[in-house]
Amino acid sequence: MLNLSDQCLFCNKTKQKIIYSSEFFFVVRDSYPVTKHHTLIITNRHVSDFFDLESKELEDLNKILKEQRLSLMNLDDDITAFNVGVNAGVDSGQSIMHCHIHLIPRRKGDIENPRGGVRGVI
Repeated sequence: MLNLSDQCLFCNKTKQKIIYSSEFFFVVRDSYPVTKHHTLIITNRHVSDFFDLESKELEDLNKILKEQRLSLMNLDDDITAFNVGVNAGVDSGQSIMHCHIHLIPRRKGDIENPRGGVRGVI
C-alpha cells in the first residue's frame, strides 16, 4: 500500500536536481520558472504547507532564504530584487501539497509597473 509521500513529486528526491540541502530543506530551481533562476526551497519532511513548519524548520528556512538570495545575486548581476512566495492550500494556487517556498529573482524593468508586488497575482 502506497502512502501519500510515496506519490509526492517532492518526496522523490531522485528526480530533483538539488543545488543545496540542509537538515530540514533542499533547494532546486523551479521547473516552470516565473523568472530566470526562480528557486524552490522544499521541506525534507512531508508536510502540506508553510503553516505546518516547526520552529527549527522556520529558523533554517530564514537562514536558507538569506543564503540563496546572496548566492543568486552573485550568480546574476541583473537581479535587483526578490519576491518570496508561499501558496498554502488549493485555493491559493498550491498544486503540490508538500511545503515549498518560492524565491523569485526580479530585475529592473522585468514588468512595466511592479508596484503592488505580490498583489499582482490576483
